[in-house]
Amino acid sequence: MHTETVDAPSEGATPAEAKRKVLNRLRRAEGQLAAVIRQVEDDVNCRTSIQQLAAVSKALDRAGFLMISSALRECLTDPDGELQPEELEKLFLSLA
Repeated sequence: MHTETVDAPSEGATPAEAKRKVLNRLRRAEGQLAAVIRQVEDDVNCRTSIQQLAAVSKALDRAGFLMISSALRECLTDPDGELQPEELEKLFLSLA
């Protein structure tokens, strides 16, 4: 069984590092989704397609969590930033 580690921004991660990690996750999800589309088009076993689709969903969730984590860090260091804590909480809960 494959277990994936969360590529969370470290405490001192810069916004550029956080952005790179989010983009890597989104690109991974994009590739996985393209594979699912090909599998459906080619009538591949549905179990394989569903497993791959679950991986896409998890990659997107993790990208969202990384984005919110980065925004929270920025909010803590810049209280006058573009997102208020209440807005971040709503965004976080939308991923749950």
